[in-house]
Amino acid sequence: MRYVIVGGGLAGATAAQALRRLDAQGEVHLYAAEPYPYYFRPRLWELIAGSAKEEEVFFRPAEWYADQGIHLHLGQAVGEILPEAHEIELAGGERIGYDRLLLATGGRPYVPPFLGSDLPRVVTLRTLEDAHNLIEISKKAEEMVVIGGGLLGLETAYSLMQRGVNVTVLEVFPRLLPRQLDEPGAALLQSSLEGMGFRFVLGSEPQEITLAGDVLAVETRDGRCLEGEAVLISAGVRSNTDLAKAAGLAVNYGVVVNEFLQSSAADVYAAGDAAEFENKVYGIIPAASEQASAAAANMVNPGSQAYTGTLPSTRLKVVGVQLASLGEATAEDADCEILRRVDEASGRYTRLTLRGQRLTGAILMGDTSAFMPIKRLIDRKKDVSAVKERLLDDNFDLKAFSME
Repeated sequence: MRYVIVGGGLAGATAAQALRRLDAQGEVHLYAAEPYPYYFRPRLWELIAGSAKEEEVFFRPAEWYADQGIHLHLGQAVGEILPEAHEIELAGGERIGYDRLLLATGGRPYVPPFLGSDLPRVVTLRTLEDAHNLIEISKKAEEMVVIGGGLLGLETAYSLMQRGVNVTVLEVFPRLLPRQLDEPGAALLQSSLEGMGFRFVLGSEPQEITLAGDVLAVETRDGRCLEGEAVLISAGVRSNTDLAKAAGLAVNYGVVVNEFLQSSAADVYAAGDAAEFENKVYGIIPAASEQASAAAANMVNPGSQAYTGTLPSTRLKVVGVQLASLGEATAEDADCEILRRVDEASGRYTRLTLRGQRLTGAILMGDTSAFMPIKRLIDRKKDVSAVKERLLDDNFDLKAFSME
């Protein structure tokens, strides 16, 4: 059995390991367009800031894959997939056969279609080469504009600040981290970050970028003008679906898959940022890992492991601030009940979302120690009505209650 994986990121590397574990005799081939083996994208911020060495961002060296019996093909972009022939075609024209194929092509930065987005020193951050480029830019730039107040935008802005660059963050939403934080939580985070030297322009949409000499100017629809020697666009990620579309696979936002992570083509699977399950592209690390493991199981033994979805959850540090969001973290509709606790002095914020008798979402900022108990309560759909008034009490043993 020959298994071929297109894409060398988290989903591809996870699937390759799972395939080797599940089928010791099969051939596992992983094709990566980049000349590097899988690396931790969140650690690119540390690389830019100078707090991590380049070798520290890699999951494993290339030799490790060979030791595991995984054929790693670096710098080998796939130009076409041919499902009927059960072949892929490399960019150089060589055709490779497969028995089962996994599309783990990931995502690419979304660049909004405003004028000037293609000017010199208007950049994005997704790859190791992008990080190298930003490091070189930061050596000369005194001022930069970051378009996007999400996680990537904030972390990259902080990394650049650590290199001595003054940064202004422009966000179209009226608050930071709109996917992870509600308004009170975002306001508290903004106050903390401003204390670190961040500058924010919120609720303002870029309209055009112009270049005069060495200075780029971001002009907004409400008449503001933000200047810098470089501009980083951090406006989210879109699925890489070009190969799937060209091959005639069903594609919506991502490559459409069923509960076994199989696409509309026989023996072709998809996982990670490239995959769409039940009209959703998750775009988060837990989903990529879970999908890749399930896809590998089904590539070895079709129909053996159903994927039912991933609880949307994020647990991370935002510029050194502990943050976790789970499930319906920011829901505000009339059918949900919201419990909040704010401690401005410590920067701690807790919000719980309830529907009826169940906990369905949470935001934890400043202290994420309750992450696993809350996730357990959500996963188990446990009735919390009897202890609802105590859920935010530090003296309440949430861990013990979640395990009852």
